[in-house]
Amino acid sequence: MIVWLASFPKSGNTWVRAMISSLIYSDNGVFNFEIIKKIQQFPIKKHFEKFTDKYQNVHELKKFWIAAQEQVNLDKKIKFLKTHHINCKINEYAFTNKNNTLATIYVIRDPRSLVESFSNYYKINKDAAIKNITSKELVSGAGFIKNKQNNVFTIIGSWNDHYNSWTKANANLLILKYEDLLIDPLKELNKIIVFLKKFIDFDYNDFKIQNIISSTSFENLEKMEKEIGFFEVADIENNQNKIKFFNKGKQNDWRKYLNENEIEYISSKFNYEMKELGYI
Repeated sequence: MIVWLASFPKSGNTWVRAMISSLIYSDNGVFNFEIIKKIQQFPIKKHFEKFTDKYQNVHELKKFWIAAQEQVNLDKKIKFLKTHHINCKINEYAFTNKNNTLATIYVIRDPRSLVESFSNYYKINKDAAIKNITSKELVSGAGFIKNKQNNVFTIIGSWNDHYNSWTKANANLLILKYEDLLIDPLKELNKIIVFLKKFIDFDYNDFKIQNIISSTSFENLEKMEKEIGFFEVADIENNQNKIKFFNKGKQNDWRKYLNENEIEYISSKFNYEMKELGYI
């Protein structure tokens, strides 16, 4: 059965994945880029190789979303999968179902702070970043967003559609806010531990927890990327500039980056969800 680590892009999914991989797949809690590979992304090509080679055709891929997950679950073990895919249904084809999904950890981030992250990471201007966050048409692997590992048509949707798709029909759900992770990562890690203990047996102690917090700090992840590189950095076509995955962290301040009209536009588009989450 799958425990999904789901989020809109650039919302802290990789940070949470680093914490969980250190918690579950290490003895001492010290993070490295190798153990994060134990929590793979979905969808990627290898999940569909037995079914189709039309990786950019969503109407072909949708037929095999469930079959691909059933294949992942053949060993009947609990595993984690990271995804940015919206939890949608196209005609009779659902992205996932209860037979394959055990639980979901959803990482949410204030959409206003996503704008600068999108702009920096995908090398697009601010207007394009705002459009992509608010658009229901945003896809990954088919447009300007490409990943060396992925390159499979991935439906993202708008920020609020993505959030609602994963959180409104899931009983076993933990929502983590990126902003809370910045303020008190230890508190959020403890939430993760309590949640996962419902489904998985694993060992931890104060020493291991402290190692997780220190080795997955934004500063340490940034340092590790600088020294050895990070294999999941996006491959932007025709871009010669080096892209940083762990870029600004706490320095990202949407109040300094967005003007009043842009703030009002985003807040009006996502008014209900932002109020629900306490962002406005």
